[in-house]
Amino acid sequence: MSTISTQNQKIHPHKLLMWIGIASICMMFAGWTSAFLVRKAQGNWLLFSMPTSFWISTGVVIASSFTMFLAIKEFKKSNFTKFKLLFNATTLLGIAFMVLQLMGFAEMHQAGLNLASSAEGVSGSFIYVISSVHILHMLGGVIAMIIMNFVIKHRIKNNNLSSNGLEILGTYWHFVDVLWIYLFLFFLINQK
Repeated sequence: MSTISTQNQKIHPHKLLMWIGIASICMMFAGWTSAFLVRKAQGNWLLFSMPTSFWISTGVVIASSFTMFLAIKEFKKSNFTKFKLLFNATTLLGIAFMVLQLMGFAEMHQAGLNLASSAEGVSGSFIYVISSVHILHMLGGVIAMIIMNFVIKHRIKNNNLSSNGLEILGTYWHFVDVLWIYLFLFFLINQK
């Protein structure tokens, strides 16, 4: 049975960089949601209803955090069969989340909430832009998971295992999941 190496340092330099990146992303989304509130307070604002797909995608993203947590746990126990199953499930749930978001955009478009230059269209623009940037962050996580799958497969084969990269990816994935929950609740509270 192989053992998983861990660093003796207090915090791995790559983990520190991840936390700095997360802080930057938080500031960006805080700025956008603040701008949303300021613009909404000015009036001439189109009210919207939360798309059904956004509700479903929220459940999917919560499930993906759970499968990522379990995958890392199984990796640390060197149970690579369960790890692969859970890690691949996380990747598929991430893809499902993005598809559901795009379906939500279609629902908003059908309901008359569009990207527009008119004053009333600004509410739609905020939702599309904020959600789209979040989708890009999710896409980055999915791409990283696909790459990590190949890296870990190679490392298992060569018995050169470390959980650091996987833990960093897990931190990022949990962050973008929590970020969506924040955005979903923010949109839900501010839809009327």
